[in-house]
Amino acid sequence: MAATTGQQFRDIRDKLDAGGPLTLEDGVRLYESRDIHTLGELANSIRERLHGRRAYYNFNLHINYTNYCVLRCKFCSFHRPYPKGAAGFSLRGHSKQKNIDSSVHDNAGYELSIDEIVTRAKGVYARGATEVHITGGLHPALPFSYYTDMCKAIREACPHIHIKAFTAIEIIHFARISKPRLSIGEVLTRLREAGLSSLPGGGAEIFDDRVHDEAFKTKVGEAEWFDVHRTAHELGIFTNATMLYGHVETPAERIQHLIKLSEHQKESLRSGKAHFNCVVPLSFVPEGSELSHLPGPSGLDDLKTLAISRMMCPNIPHIKAFWIMQTPKLAQVSLNWGVDDIDGTVVYYDITKREGGGTTRQELTVDKLRRLIVEAGCRPVERDSLYRPVIRDETTWQIEGQSWSVTYSPNRA
Repeated sequence: MAATTGQQFRDIRDKLDAGGPLTLEDGVRLYESRDIHTLGELANSIRERLHGRRAYYNFNLHINYTNYCVLRCKFCSFHRPYPKGAAGFSLRGHSKQKNIDSSVHDNAGYELSIDEIVTRAKGVYARGATEVHITGGLHPALPFSYYTDMCKAIREACPHIHIKAFTAIEIIHFARISKPRLSIGEVLTRLREAGLSSLPGGGAEIFDDRVHDEAFKTKVGEAEWFDVHRTAHELGIFTNATMLYGHVETPAERIQHLIKLSEHQKESLRSGKAHFNCVVPLSFVPEGSELSHLPGPSGLDDLKTLAISRMMCPNIPHIKAFWIMQTPKLAQVSLNWGVDDIDGTVVYYDITKREGGGTTRQELTVDKLRRLIVEAGCRPVERDSLYRPVIRDETTWQIEGQSWSVTYSPNRA
C-alpha cells in the first residue's frame, strides 16, 4: 500500500493488507474521518488486489412488474395501495399499467401481464442483453403461479438470458401466498425449475431493530432476509446483498450491517455451493417518501460509504455503485474508491427517479458505460450476472467458457 496512507489508519492498513476483517470500531473511525482521499486509497488497495484495473458492466433490463404493495415502508416512494374491490386481470393478456414513458409521475398503480413482461425481455434479448432484473411490490392478489409462469415464459422466449429476480422479501411473500403453503426452499426450487437464475439483494435496508421499527416496521427483518439468502446459497443459487443508507440510521448501524453481511459470507463460502456476488450500497432518495424531510446522503457520504463497504466486506468479491441512485458521475469517481462495478444499461427503473427526469426511462448505453469506465482509468469488462466475461462481436455474444452463443441485432428497434 502506498506510503501516503494516513498514519491514523496504520492499524487498519495492516489489517486490510492481511485480509481483514475490520471491527465495528474500525468502521466508525473510518466514517468519522474527513480524509476522503486516504479512505479511497485504502479501499482501492483491496479493489486492485481483487480486480486490478478491471471495471465491470452488463447489458441488462430492469422490469418492475407492479408497484402495488401491502407494505408501507417510510423510505419508499414506489408502493401504491391496492384498490379495494379491484377485479383480477388476465395474467397472460392485457396489463393494468400506467404509461411507462409518461413525463409526469401520475401516482398510478399498475401491474404488468406476463405477456407484457415477456415482450420487454424479448425486445432487449434481440438487441443483445444478457440479463433481466425483475422486482416488484408485494402484490396482494397475484398467485404464486404468476411468478413461476413469468420465469417459464421468459426462459422459453429468451433461452440464454439470465433471470435475476425477486428480493428476499418477495420470496417470503410467495411462500405465504402459495397454496398449499410452501417453504422458502420449495419456493426457490420451483422458481429455479421455472427458469430463475439468481437473486438480487434488495430488501436488506439496515439490519438493526431500532431502524427497522422506525422506517420499515411492517417488513420482515434481518433474520428472515438472511434465511432466504442462506437457503439460496445452500441450493447453489447465487445472490447479491444491499444496504440502503442515508435515512434514519447512524454510521455505526451501517457498519454493523456490513459486518453481518461479511459474517454470513463466511458461512456461505464454507459450504462451497453459492454465495454473495456483490454488495450494492443504495443511496436513499427522499423525494416522494414519508421521509422526504430528510436531506439524503451527500456526494461525499456516497463516496465514503462505497469505500468503507469495500473495506468492511473483503470476502465479498464485488462492490457495485448503482448509478441510478449514486448518479453516473459519482459512480465513475467511485471506481477509484474501491468500486469495481457500475451495473448496466437498466433502461426502465420505477423505484426511484433521480436520473429519469421524473420518468421511468433511465438508461445508459453500453458506449456510455464503457466511456465512463475508460475515463476513470479502468479497463471495461462486460460481464454476465455471475461476473463471467461476455465475449461479443457485432452479431453474437457468448459467455466465456460456454459452447453456445446468441445471435442478436444491435440496431433492432
